[in-house]
Amino acid sequence: MQPILELANVESSYGPVQALRGVSLAVPPGKIVTVLGANGAGKSTILKTISGIVDPQKGQIRLGGEEIQRRAPDWIVRKGVVHVPEGREVFSLLTVEDNLRMGAYTRPDKDGVAKDIERVFTYFPVLRARAKQEAGQLSGGEQQMLAISRALLGRPRVMLMDEPSLGLSPKLTKEIFNIVARINGEEGVTILLVEKNVKMALGIAHYGYVLEVGRIVMEDTCANLLQKDDIREFYLGMKSAGARGPRRWKKKKQWR
Repeated sequence: MQPILELANVESSYGPVQALRGVSLAVPPGKIVTVLGANGAGKSTILKTISGIVDPQKGQIRLGGEEIQRRAPDWIVRKGVVHVPEGREVFSLLTVEDNLRMGAYTRPDKDGVAKDIERVFTYFPVLRARAKQEAGQLSGGEQQMLAISRALLGRPRVMLMDEPSLGLSPKLTKEIFNIVARINGEEGVTILLVEKNVKMALGIAHYGYVLEVGRIVMEDTCANLLQKDDIREFYLGMKSAGARGPRRWKKKKQWR
């Protein structure tokens, strides 16, 4: 299957600090792909590089076969790539409804926007009840629901999701992930998910990449990754029999 989004040998830096070191990955249409890794591995940088917030020094980023690297963020949004950032970043002084309309700012179809607002309310009924309330007055979980809904109003070809469980209770995290899985299944929205809650991410995604210090060191279907002793021990805290302490990545698909 031809990927809708593809990174080929992408390198990105923050000044003298190189964050991505030749990252290559592919996201098939209609699927959820997750990127796993510890803090500082470069997960969020992947999303920021795709969405145009960070310009890559090398490599290509292709959307539907068209190169989009080093384009302006608004151009990339208009092409159908929408970023749900870490920390939600809603417009706190605007109402919930106005936040949703901000997600549709590239669209001229007012009737379609109104219908899509009603549609996202079916996923997140609490937002309907809070529609006239300022977004800054919402709880963290409600703000995360709003950030996802705002992205959906852009009718994305690809949704980039950065740590949707950040700061949420286990109960809310489960609720958010269940709805993300529904959105993918019912709407066919392609999702590239960055997440530290490995169990939740592998539970809803179809394919996963493991990132360490800016490099992809393992990739497989999520069903297979969940069965790997290395993933179970390092990320899920499930000690395998005969384990001799922490391991480190040696190279792609191998440990030492």
